[in-house]
Amino acid sequence: MTKSVPEIFGENVFSDEIMKARLPKNVYKTLMNTIQNGRQLDMTTADFVANTMKEWAVEKGATHYTHWFQPLTGSTAEKHDSFITPASKGMAIMEFSGKALVKGEPDASSFPSGGLRQTSSARGYTAWDPTSYCFVKEGSLYIPTVFLSYTGETLDKKTPLLRSMDALSSTAVRFLKMFGNENVTRVTSTVGAEQEYFLIDKDMYDRREDLILTGRTLFGAKPPKGQELDDQYFANLRPRIAEYMADLDEELWKLGIYSKTKHNEVAPAQHEMAPVFTTSNLGADQNELAMEVMEKVALRHNLVCLLHEKPFEGVNGSGKHNNWSMATDDGQNLLDPGDTPMENLQFLTILCALIKGIDEYADLMRISASSAGNDHRLGADEAPPAIISMFLGEELDAVLKAIEEDYVYKTQTREFEIGVNALPSFPKDSTDRNRTSPFAFTGNRFEFRMVGSSDNIACPNALLNTIVAEELSEFTEILEPFSHTDSFENEVKKLLKNVIREHRRIIFNGDGYSHEWVEEAERRGLPNYPSTVDSIPHYTDEKNMRIFRKFGIYRESELIARTEVLLETYSKTIRIEARTMIQMARKQLLPATLDYIRTLSESVAVKKNIGLSSVPEMRMAEKLNDLAEAFYDSIENLETLVNQACEIKEILPQARYFHDKVLSEMERMRTTSDTIERIMPCSKWPIPDYTAMIYNV
Repeated sequence: MTKSVPEIFGENVFSDEIMKARLPKNVYKTLMNTIQNGRQLDMTTADFVANTMKEWAVEKGATHYTHWFQPLTGSTAEKHDSFITPASKGMAIMEFSGKALVKGEPDASSFPSGGLRQTSSARGYTAWDPTSYCFVKEGSLYIPTVFLSYTGETLDKKTPLLRSMDALSSTAVRFLKMFGNENVTRVTSTVGAEQEYFLIDKDMYDRREDLILTGRTLFGAKPPKGQELDDQYFANLRPRIAEYMADLDEELWKLGIYSKTKHNEVAPAQHEMAPVFTTSNLGADQNELAMEVMEKVALRHNLVCLLHEKPFEGVNGSGKHNNWSMATDDGQNLLDPGDTPMENLQFLTILCALIKGIDEYADLMRISASSAGNDHRLGADEAPPAIISMFLGEELDAVLKAIEEDYVYKTQTREFEIGVNALPSFPKDSTDRNRTSPFAFTGNRFEFRMVGSSDNIACPNALLNTIVAEELSEFTEILEPFSHTDSFENEVKKLLKNVIREHRRIIFNGDGYSHEWVEEAERRGLPNYPSTVDSIPHYTDEKNMRIFRKFGIYRESELIARTEVLLETYSKTIRIEARTMIQMARKQLLPATLDYIRTLSESVAVKKNIGLSSVPEMRMAEKLNDLAEAFYDSIENLETLVNQACEIKEILPQARYFHDKVLSEMERMRTTSDTIERIMPCSKWPIPDYTAMIYNV
């Protein structure tokens, strides 16, 4: 890197600083009013902005522009158009209008819509989201947008997030005014998404059809050494990985992404990148962009970045820890308890709103982290369980107990004394970090640890914003009649006491991995949805549809459509994986096994002819032959089950069949194959094994 970080940071972003320097003052002021206050942008202003944006982008080497959006496919989408406009005498000029900036028109029927768009009804619209910065990448100006159908239904993941942010802001501002915050005009949800990922050598990747087609290894025996020694986490970076991370940081910084932390994760070949907090909509855009950049930068180093939640069975899976909070436009972090949380009534009321909301809408939280990939991760190897609970830590739990039982808790200031004279003492945090908790308080934010590494964080944040908006709205309706009266504090404490008593069951500070917790959660009446198929149907429960309708997050048709898309995606994912297994087994693994059995049999015959013992070869051949027969039967069974599943027309029954029947047979086939792999010589096994893939980078 020849330039310093401040010099390159955001150099490819049409940032506030660039807009302020290049736009006329009145245009900049109007645009800021749109961004900050949601005022509609007039076309005259849009034309000024578009022309200025085009000139800046062309200086950066851009020849095209694209409306960049987030359809229900789980990835981003883009269609590139050039700035070229015909001019006289066969010449061309570079032109970009406000109309082209504000609106695009992709084919809406070619993206998942859950039946909202038929193949014959193709028109859809992308609309510029001015609250997220445009940027230049690979010769194009990227314009963040939302994606809507011709009839106005949302077809993307970003629109509900933006709606939820507006809902949260309006309810939170009204709520804060009861506590004397008269100057607050906007509350914004903020997020920092810690991104976990694996890196493997591309040459190895190219020899694994399962990784190419599904993102995870469908076959593979666990290596002799996994993560048992705890020697991977925070370990010294290997040179090739360090070079990749340095390259990645530079590319992310150029795009204005605050890549802050990088380190080795728990599993071999696993790593993490963590950014600085930003607003939820910008955080969602930047995380989608970061995942794309991670994959592309990896290829420069002859590596492949794997973002699947469980690319390797038996070792740590990859999540995306969603650190969520709320900030006011006058600089308050609403989840900062301060030095004396017992005396911070505003914080305690917001905390109780979260406790009540997570308890009442635990199903929505589980849904927001549901996918076929994440089902392999949740509940094992560093991931939280599928049961939603909250971790608050000792001090906050003690504060809530004091409120519930009507006594005053005095904050204990504690310092670490290390016992070495040269080392200073330092204050101890008020709460530990619970890695097994799905939703853990970590000092000034909540860390939602269930989100999968490949997930778009727009969904969990949209649902979380909506839940909190509902609870703050309910609290405000109860407390507002008493605001600015002498009885306000007592009424608040009365409300908090009732909430704590009714919803304490969601608070759990222990080990979420333990079998005892599963039993305890059942006694408490907490829902347990082990799989995506168990959770998704609850999206359209009446209590959930009620709050989505109340705040305008989803129409009923949109919610039904998303439920169908999620279930269809689940079934399609398992179907692709199953067919990939069948193909690999038939064309690679079973032939290799049979060929080695033939080799062993020939060795037995040769040894018999010269009077030597052939017991080892005979036993290996017999064992492999039994396994090969079982493997062949499993291939035939799996193919039959997949075909039967595809004949089921109803979406939910089909998804259940894939989960209950097809997935179970896939697991049996894998067990047989992995047993064969442990017997076969490395030279005879046709695909790279785990040791070769996760230890050779």
